[in-house]
Parts: sequence; C-alpha cells; structure tokens
Amino acid sequence: MHFERHRWHSPNLGREMETLVFGHAGAKLLVFPTSYGTCHEWPDRRMHLVLRDHLENGWLQMYCVDQVHTDGGWYTKQAHPGARAWRQLQYDAYLRDEVVPLSYHRNPNDFFITAGASFGAYDAMVFGLRNPHIVKRIIGMSGMYDIRNQTNGFSDGTVYQVNPFEFIPNEHDPERLALLRQQDIILAIGETDYHIEQNHEFSGMLWNKGIGNALRVWKGFAHDWPWWERMLRLYVKGHD
Repeated sequence: MHFERHRWHSPNLGREMETLVFGHAGAKLLVFPTSYGTCHEWPDRRMHLVLRDHLENGWLQMYCVDQVHTDGGWYTKQAHPGARAWRQLQYDAYLRDEVVPLSYHRNPNDFFITAGASFGAYDAMVFGLRNPHIVKRIIGMSGMYDIRNQTNGFSDGTVYQVNPFEFIPNEHDPERLALLRQQDIILAIGETDYHIEQNHEFSGMLWNKGIGNALRVWKGFAHDWPWWERMLRLYVKGHD
C-alpha cells in the first residue's frame, strides 16, 4: 500500500501540522481523529486496513489529519468559547487552503469524502457543510453536532459559524443550498448513544432545508472502534 507523510508549518494555524496519506489514487477520504487523537490515531487503530482493497486498488486515497482541539480549540477549556470557535475557523482554513491543495497535487480526483467518529464526526460534518463545493459525502459516526455542548450554551457570531445546529436552519443562499442538497450525508449512531436524540433532531433539521441525509441507527451503544470499522466499511461507498 502506498504511503506518504507530509509535515509543514501551517500559516493558518501558526504551528507544525502533519498529514498521513494512504493509497495512490481514487476518491479522497479525509478522516479526523477523536477528541485527543492525532493523525496517527486512525492508522494506529488499523482503520486503513479496513479499507485495504479500496486503497490498494486505487478506489480511495485516505488523508489522516491532526486536530487542534487541544491547542486553542474546543478542549482548551480555559479559553473563551468565541476564541475556541475562532480556532475552528482557522482549522477550516487550514484544511481548505492547505490540505485540499496538497491532495490535488498528489491526486486529481475531485470526489471528496469526510469521515470522523465521536468528536471527529463534528469536524467531518462542519468542514463538509461549510465547504459543499469541495465535499461530496460526509460520514458522521457516533457524532455530536451542536457545539454549544462545549460552550455551556454560549454562542456568538463566531460560534455560530462553526455550529451546524445554528447555521443550517438559517441557510438561505440558493447556490449553497443547491450544493448541500447534492451531498451524501450519513449520520450513523447507536440507539443508546448519548447523542441519539441530537442526531434525530439534526437529521430533521437538514430535511427541513431540503437537504437529504441518511440517519442510520445501530443496535446498542455502538460508540467504539469495532462499530466504527463496520460503519466505515459500509458507508464509504455511500448510504445503504
């Protein structure tokens, strides 16, 4: 299996960032770690091997990125919520203006998929919904999508921009709505997961804007790597 490691100083984030690439061609799968994970988390969990045939046959190319939640982001609890939201906007710019161009330099395929589990599902969802001109499929596994869970209910103009529960109901731009309605959005969640009701609410919120999505409820809690392996394998090709 083809493998690359890229590391550079991000001008958007003001720090070194690393990206691991598996596969040589195909649709691009941009994957996000959980709360305290790094770009090494998915490979360490052998998630690339779950998709070995896709990666070795050139059907998919997986990009594993770092997170900034512990570096000024959502898990930097001492920082003001607005500052943490601003860090998320910087992260969005890093992905859009640095990682995406890197991917085109390596591979011209323009079909982008974002995927994440637990808090990584939030990253996958918010980047996908903020950039529907780039992302064609979003796979959220065991996700939480109302970021006010991290702010004790606080919101301002900056939090709003990175909170799907706020910006989706107020999306009225015809061009953006047209692109959002073309996305394949998958919400996979366990029936006893903490955020099951939020996923039901978010699915309805999307449908109310004419944005189709596939809410898939799995038996039990399903909030762990063995379930995420099965979800990824099942949904990477699209909703069932």
